[in-house]
Amino acid sequence: MTAIIDYGAGNLQSVEKALRHIGCPCRATADPADLMTAQAAILPGVGAFGDTMENLRARGLEEPIKAYVQSGRPFLGICLGLQVLFESSEESPGVPGLGLLKGKILRLPEGEGLKIPHIGWNSLDIKKPGGLFAGQGDEPFVYFVHSYYLHAEEDVVTATARYGVEIHAAVQKGNLWACQFHPEKSGEAGLKMLRSFCAQIG
Repeated sequence: MTAIIDYGAGNLQSVEKALRHIGCPCRATADPADLMTAQAAILPGVGAFGDTMENLRARGLEEPIKAYVQSGRPFLGICLGLQVLFESSEESPGVPGLGLLKGKILRLPEGEGLKIPHIGWNSLDIKKPGGLFAGQGDEPFVYFVHSYYLHAEEDVVTATARYGVEIHAAVQKGNLWACQFHPEKSGEAGLKMLRSFCAQIG
């Protein structure tokens, strides 16, 4: 069973629907004890960095998430669920993230012809095949919705995208996988990524 961590985010249903579509048993849960018994876990995200961290802490989920990742079981962060894995964000100065990975969450710069938030389809430049991108072509198209982006400080980047700046669009460190884009809204390419994640479940 894959636990979809429920802290009040808005896209739980779309993630759950996509997982059920590919035959991956799952359930949304806000119970730390329930999370710790799951075979895999997904942290989705829509909203603000500070609000997300406040909600995770209010529901007693911060330390269980850290313990879960350290247990070695498959863990996937999506969109804001990627950003809060890092230490901090320009969106919410002074609010610490989970600190599981090293890097900066920065605001997308304004630019001619660039709308913020960045909403829409972009190609990925895969840096490290395998993992989330097993069986993908060189430049799969995926769907983004975000105003802030990751610049990682570790050698964990598995794919990048460009929207005025280079976005570190996906990362992997052992059992910890995360992506800035929404695989659950990225058509067949995204479903294939979710299948690759679910295939890690022992």
